Amino acid sequence: MPRSKLGIPSERLIMRRISLLIILSLGLMPLISASAQGEGPLREKLRERLLDRAEKRAAKEAPVPGVSEYSYGNAPLQTLDFWKAPQAGAPLVIFVHGGGWKRGDKRNATGRDKVTHWLEQGYAVASLNYRLVPAATVEQQAQDIADGIAYLHRKARILGFDPNKIVLTGHSAGAHLVALVGTDERYLKTAHISFSGLRGIIPIDGAAYDVSAQMGDNPGFMLQTYEQAFGTDPERQRALSPTLQTASPNATNFLIIHVQRDDGIRQAKALAAALEAAGTAVTRQGFEGTGLKGHMEINRSLGDPTYPATSVVDAWLKARFAD
Repeated sequence: MPRSKLGIPSERLIMRRISLLIILSLGLMPLISASAQGEGPLREKLRERLLDRAEKRAAKEAPVPGVSEYSYGNAPLQTLDFWKAPQAGAPLVIFVHGGGWKRGDKRNATGRDKVTHWLEQGYAVASLNYRLVPAATVEQQAQDIADGIAYLHRKARILGFDPNKIVLTGHSAGAHLVALVGTDERYLKTAHISFSGLRGIIPIDGAAYDVSAQMGDNPGFMLQTYEQAFGTDPERQRALSPTLQTASPNATNFLIIHVQRDDGIRQAKALAAALEAAGTAVTRQGFEGTGLKGHMEINRSLGDPTYPATSVVDAWLKARFAD
């Protein structure tokens, strides 16, 4: 390698390195541009990495004290965490984690504030795991949620909560799944229960309530995730769309909350309109926050008394659980 007598690279070598850097930069520009626009495989990888880091940090936190784990099925992921209420006969809030239907866990995607706060409100709390794509289908995931509810319903007396006072809530992909179970009765029927004990559904910042509309709405880097979960068959996409499954019967009440993401707002409005048209009581409310940061914050901060959505959910739960 040509160098000067002082060991410094020669002018020719320096120019070569500069040229190489320019070439590499030009080659990376399309990827950088795609990332900035929210498109392309690089953006998907960056998003996955961010979510990985967030989940790993959360996984290192000790679980809220008093948790017990139960299996509601034979598969390793058919498990749930349960926190007993301070008093017997309390209502139950069930949480379903997100993760693009292919990732996530009942502990590292729950958010400590929710569990602690709901226990302080006098509620029992459960957090469900479910089988993940691609090893399982979204249909099987929805059935897992229904089977988990049925398991808890059967164990209500032992676990000390009121089986006729249950609210189901979930974030992101979990929001889609709880909305699906709350509108398409076949999952609960297969689990040998009905909507009767389900006082309401709280989908948190979901964006796939109408699958085909979401996939056709320029989802960019998320398209691969949606295709992996829902495939390309329009009939299957329709069957897995809560907005298109709102013909009566449904769960009696919905509280749809979201941050200020354009697709999330459109999807939440359409779901609310479809529920109202079917005669189902529904409240929709948006909160501050944009992009992935806002999407994660509403899940992480719900239960914090200073977070605006907490008081909204508190009032709604109190009304649903009132006799």
